[in-house]
Amino acid sequence: MAAYFSLILVLVTLGSGLIWMFDALVLAPKRQQKLAIAQAANQEISEESAEKIVRESTIVETSRSIFPVIAFVLILRSFIYEPFQIPSGSMMPTLLVGDFILVEKFSYGLKDPVWRSKLIETGKPQRGDVAVFKYPENPQIDYIKRVIGLPGDRIVYRNKDLFIQRACPEGQSECPKLEKIERAGVNQGEFTQDNIPLLRYKEQLGDVTHDILINPGRGEPTSYYFRENNLAVGEFIVPEGQYFMMGDNRDNSTDSRFWGFVPEANLVGKAVAIWISFEFERKPSDFLPTWVPTGVRFNRVGGIV
Repeated sequence: MAAYFSLILVLVTLGSGLIWMFDALVLAPKRQQKLAIAQAANQEISEESAEKIVRESTIVETSRSIFPVIAFVLILRSFIYEPFQIPSGSMMPTLLVGDFILVEKFSYGLKDPVWRSKLIETGKPQRGDVAVFKYPENPQIDYIKRVIGLPGDRIVYRNKDLFIQRACPEGQSECPKLEKIERAGVNQGEFTQDNIPLLRYKEQLGDVTHDILINPGRGEPTSYYFRENNLAVGEFIVPEGQYFMMGDNRDNSTDSRFWGFVPEANLVGKAVAIWISFEFERKPSDFLPTWVPTGVRFNRVGGIV
């Protein structure tokens, strides 16, 4: 839907701009010429008649009114910030269902809003970023996950422990070793899944400290893991120009462990802030529809870790 909206926004902006420009360059001068002829033929032409002669059509008036607004929205949404709604719990506890976030579109390069070709290089994803991207198996769908592996990294996820071997810099004889990402317990039971209390841990990726959730009652679905060449199950080597993504809710996230890597071309932007957060706790039997919020979580408004 987001891709179609971008296309519609571009077409409306282009259409209204062309109509306004055609009127200014072609039709308006003709109306002025028609008024001059009328005034030459009749010196007593009324102000009302003169205004009627030079008056622009409804479609031109509408185009002139909406073009600046639509153009501003297009530029803002395509190149600066775009709002997104969190639809699932795959990024809990960092992001909850009902969070509305702002995504910084220029973090990973300025791209045109239709074909998504990179126009200007502005930066690359960093380990620990919360990134929005086009789902590789269906680019019409936007996903949000955390950047775990950069190009050239070796990622191992085994027994619910995360290991990273950073890419070996070119020309360096001693390459980084495989390191376990340490985590510290925070609590248990703040969140549940299928009535099972989840374990909450604090984890650090590079300079980013964030929380994750582990379901102690759920095993690893290794038979569904993405297999890369002859590597062991749960082991991945990130190709050049691609990234390895995982959800913070580790046992409730369909991510790179299952469908592979995210090409750089699929990146949309970096999630930088929660601008509003709604609670949706209505039942289908309630009088009001389930999409009507039951409350606002003001304490969640702010930055994203």
